[in-house]
Amino acid sequence: MTEPAPSQYAAALIDQLVAGREGMAKDWLAKLLGNLADRQVDLDVVLRRIVDETTRRLDADRGTLYLVDHATRELVSRVAHLPEIAEIRLRIGEGVAGWVADEAQAVRIARDEQDARHSVRFDAMTGYRTDSMLAVPLLRDGVVLGVLQLLNQRTGRFSEADEAALARIGEQVVRILDGTSLRSQLQPDNPRPLAFRFNHIVGESASMQAVYARVARAAPKDVTVLVRGETGTGKELIARAVHHNSARRDGPLVKVDCAALPESLIENELFGHEKGAFTGADRRTEGKVHAADGGTLFLDEIGELTLPVQGKLLRLLQDKRFLRVGGTVPEPADVRFVCATHVDLERRVAEGTFRRDLYYRLRVVEIVMPPLRARGHGDLDRLVDHFLFEFCRRHKRDVTLSTGARNALHSWPWPGNVRELEHCLESAVVLCPASVIEVGHLPLGDDTLPESVDVFTSDLRPLEAVERDYVRWALELHDGNRSATAAALGIGRNTLLRKLKGD
Repeated sequence: MTEPAPSQYAAALIDQLVAGREGMAKDWLAKLLGNLADRQVDLDVVLRRIVDETTRRLDADRGTLYLVDHATRELVSRVAHLPEIAEIRLRIGEGVAGWVADEAQAVRIARDEQDARHSVRFDAMTGYRTDSMLAVPLLRDGVVLGVLQLLNQRTGRFSEADEAALARIGEQVVRILDGTSLRSQLQPDNPRPLAFRFNHIVGESASMQAVYARVARAAPKDVTVLVRGETGTGKELIARAVHHNSARRDGPLVKVDCAALPESLIENELFGHEKGAFTGADRRTEGKVHAADGGTLFLDEIGELTLPVQGKLLRLLQDKRFLRVGGTVPEPADVRFVCATHVDLERRVAEGTFRRDLYYRLRVVEIVMPPLRARGHGDLDRLVDHFLFEFCRRHKRDVTLSTGARNALHSWPWPGNVRELEHCLESAVVLCPASVIEVGHLPLGDDTLPESVDVFTSDLRPLEAVERDYVRWALELHDGNRSATAAALGIGRNTLLRKLKGD
């Protein structure tokens, strides 16, 4: 499997930066940012390629990209050559990397050079000996976003030229990070623990982690994928993630909205037509199947297809060949299919309005998008923070969300899911007359929402049971981080554990 196009651009960018060819590096950066702008790529794949190429070109043994987790005041090794342990977390100021993050200055240490800032804690854990080191801060407007670190230069000493090259790479890494949906999490006031997977897809709940795992396993395999879920849950984003992380990533991604086309046009839209196939067909026209050749055909709302078109689609899935309207010679189709629907296909099959054989052909791999109300308060807060940041940036506004407004968002059932939340927040950012969004500025369709609306409600029950549920709710708000939950509740971590157990 070849690397995604963004990773290829990242490798070329590092080559030019190490060689000091700033002009050519600028061109490769523009290509990389252009790819990231509209691709749901696995961000770790892109960042890992940057670290791999930097380590190779500067002749080091290992490399690490740390990012600052502002919620915990820690450096987290997001991408690292670290086979011994899953990740490194350093307090800001701890070790060389922590010092670089705290002081916003580069550090270069030669072999056998003693440095009091060096922490041997992780060397002891991994059994790896650090002899030489080079680390530079990742700075945006004076704020440290992370640290790029190399270990053990083959000759035993990183040079001034190495430091200059790593600094150039660090500057471009900041621009790359700022070109992804991760940028909202790297703000100094971000209260959520750092977490991400696919570009432009926000959420870290258990249900979304299950979705990510399925996408990661299914994307490289050339199988048909069926994405299911309510309207507004983000099915198209997942379909795009499947394409952009597949071997067909450089081919076209062609979308057909099966619900938006009348029955008389859908067959022609998919397969095209021959000259003379019907009145007015004065020339041959190619359809979307032909346009998707070598790439992915995304059939949105596939449950709306009529039975005759379902039959022709089934033949296309089975034989990888199709006929244009009015045609007699089958055409080959090198196409991967990703489909989406919000309807109950099983019910449609039982009613006889959806072919059973097509249903089984479509659901080779099924990915179910959870509704927003089932994703938990932690995911809702992440989405709120992300959309608020992006819309303030887009519309050049500096507004915040009041506690009452945030509580109102948590209390709303979100029948329109993530799309409804997105539109709600964009409207509030644009129309809010002041610098703080209050409950009344949220277009939630209910003008009677009280200012004091809260997100934790309970029937009358024993206090111990209510307290246990409240603690669990608080834990969910903090993405399962027990230390952060205990701090927010003003209790010790052991006390939190006892209350969770109901002791």
